[in-house]
Order: sequence, then structure tokens, then C-alpha cells
Amino acid sequence: MLEITILASGSSGNAALVRTETTSFLVDAGLSTKELTLRLETCGVEPRELKAILITHEHGDHTKGLSQWAKKHATPIYCNRQTALVLKEKVLGFNGWKIFESGSEFGFEGVTIRSFPVPHDAVEPVGFVIRERSLSFGFLTDLGHATTLVTESLRGIDALLIEANYDEALLQNDTNRPWSIKQRIQSRHGHLSNSDAAATVSQIIHDGLAHLLLGHLSRDCNREDLALAAMETVLENRSTRLSCAFQETVSPRIRLA
Repeated sequence: MLEITILASGSSGNAALVRTETTSFLVDAGLSTKELTLRLETCGVEPRELKAILITHEHGDHTKGLSQWAKKHATPIYCNRQTALVLKEKVLGFNGWKIFESGSEFGFEGVTIRSFPVPHDAVEPVGFVIRERSLSFGFLTDLGHATTLVTESLRGIDALLIEANYDEALLQNDTNRPWSIKQRIQSRHGHLSNSDAAATVSQIIHDGLAHLLLGHLSRDCNREDLALAAMETVLENRSTRLSCAFQETVSPRIRLA
């Protein structure tokens, strides 16, 4: 059994709970310790039950809760070396770092995690494929484009969280963002648009892809209906369940068995 619950997904904070029959852990911790604890409670999980926190990259919307969390809990933090160097300046006095090499595979308590590099404007960003026996779930957020390595890493997975950050027209017409920020978002080390996400999924789609979650939707430059419509053109008549994850609410759990 592999169960994933997106606790939050968006520019203000990202975190996901992964559970199996033997363990529970987080992917990213971009909410305050108080908010993380509250959202975990809605899933029936206490902080002491978590065996690890996996970090994709050092940006605050993925690591905001780490400093206070580490003061209260001894949960091991898994990240690569460059990410750890940045985070150690904020997470002081913590000795529970678990360092992996980007592109490597590691595991604990019956779970195998494979990391893979992604192109984003962070020091050493990665995505993850999490496997429990024959079941697999991919985490792919915060990247400007999908490299061949990214798509190859995701082949054959059972479910995927992929960012669909913005709609091109809404971003171009947004009057609150300066042109330099728009360029950064659209760059090859920025974020995926709805059409970028759809193009990425088109390269890995297969009959066994049971669930597809769209995440990291911009509040100002995207809408749920636009993100879903872009992806539905790729899914056609497949049985893949399609939904969006949001910032404000805990998403319904995805259970693979």
C-alpha cells in the first residue's frame, strides 16, 4: 500500500504526506510547524510518527517549516549536499541530516526513493519517484522544462504530482508582476505552464497511470478549469483520474494498492 496526501501545493507552501503499511514521511515542509501539525492531524498522523522529511530544493515555499520543526522534533531530513549547505544556515544545531547524491536511490523501512535532477533556479533541485514494492508515485514540481532524464525517470509510474503553474495568457496579462519576473517564470529554469505540463505527461502517459495530480497552480495566473482542460487533451479517453491540489486545503488522499 502506498498512500499520498498533498497537504498543500502552491507558491505559499508545499508539503505532502506519504504513508505505507510500515512508515510515514513528508516530501517538503513549506508550511509553518503549526500548520503542518494541524494538517497532519486531519490525516490522523502525529509528528512523532514521521520517519523522514524529503526535500526537493531549498526555496522557502518548500522548506519554511524546517527550522522550527527541527527544534521540536528529531525527524531526519533527507536532501542532497548543496541543498543541505543552504538549509544548515537556517536550521541551526540540527544533527539529523541524511545526505544523498542527486540521481541516486536510497531507502528506509521498505520504501525506495529515487531522486533525479530537475532544471530550476535553485542550487540542486530534484524530483522523486517513491516506490513501495511494485507501486510508484512521482513528485515533479518546480522545473522550467522536462529534460530527457526527467521523462525517463517517470516512465511506468502509477501516479504523478506535476506542476501546472500558469496559463500563458493570464501570465502575460498579469499587471502585478514585472516583466523580469514573468521572464523568470517562463524560463527553462522557472516553472511549467499548463501546456508544458501537458506536453510532459504526453511523453510518459501509459495505461497504468492511475492518478494525475496538478499542483503548484498560481493563484493569479492560473485557474483549475484551464489546468484541467489542458491536461484532458492528453488523457483523451484513458481511465487516469485527474485532479488539482491546492494551497488552502488538504487534497483527498491517493491510495495505490
